[in-house]
Amino acid sequence: MTIGIYGLGRFGSFWAENLAKHFSVKGYSRSSIRPVPPGVLRVEEDEIFTCDTLILCNSISSMPEVLARAADRLRPGTLVMDTCSVKMYPLQLMAQRLPETVYILGTHPMFGPDSAAGGLSGRPMILCPVRGTEELFQAWEDRFAALGLTIYRMTPEEHDREAAETQGITHFIGRVLDDLNLRPSDIATLGYTRLLQIRGQTCNDPLQLYLDLQRFNPYTGGIRARLRDAIEKEMKRLDAEYPSP
Repeated sequence: MTIGIYGLGRFGSFWAENLAKHFSVKGYSRSSIRPVPPGVLRVEEDEIFTCDTLILCNSISSMPEVLARAADRLRPGTLVMDTCSVKMYPLQLMAQRLPETVYILGTHPMFGPDSAAGGLSGRPMILCPVRGTEELFQAWEDRFAALGLTIYRMTPEEHDREAAETQGITHFIGRVLDDLNLRPSDIATLGYTRLLQIRGQTCNDPLQLYLDLQRFNPYTGGIRARLRDAIEKEMKRLDAEYPSP
């Protein structure tokens, strides 16, 4: 079995390198100068679409373009996975635009180069089966579990509802902290240090990921509104307790 990684950005390269320790992995990037991770064979776009399993590591917003390029070039029986941080939008597109002869498994590795720098063991991995057999889905669940990952099956809607709170808000707050231009301090408390870690972890990711998380998860808007209301509540509390002179 050959796995093809479409997109060798920050996460795609990280994922390809980890999978190449256990599988035969080919990688494709639109950038000819982007380095290929150890153990991964660089190939052209036509060849990546011939792999037995194709894992899409492109941005959420580029899914329509990538699916249009792939749809007529995939072989029957190919398994296509996405790795998007939202699930409803990309999986609906995949089901609509990929041929019926192609299998579809939604995935969301809930980690990245920073959070999994010490290894994959215990990291959460979401699977959203869309099109294929239970035997196929179980085989991949077993393969991912063998990497040390903790597997959760969810519907795309269940995923997006929960991820809006666990991931969408984290990225939003990380960008807000970055806008505050906070700096390390020799007298920093542990809490302040952790705030800087949140900023670093989220802002190391591409800006496009942050924008796509907020745009394509239908539940992040509600979370942002709750955060705004909570901030306003605390500001009013302070104004009431300590009114301006």
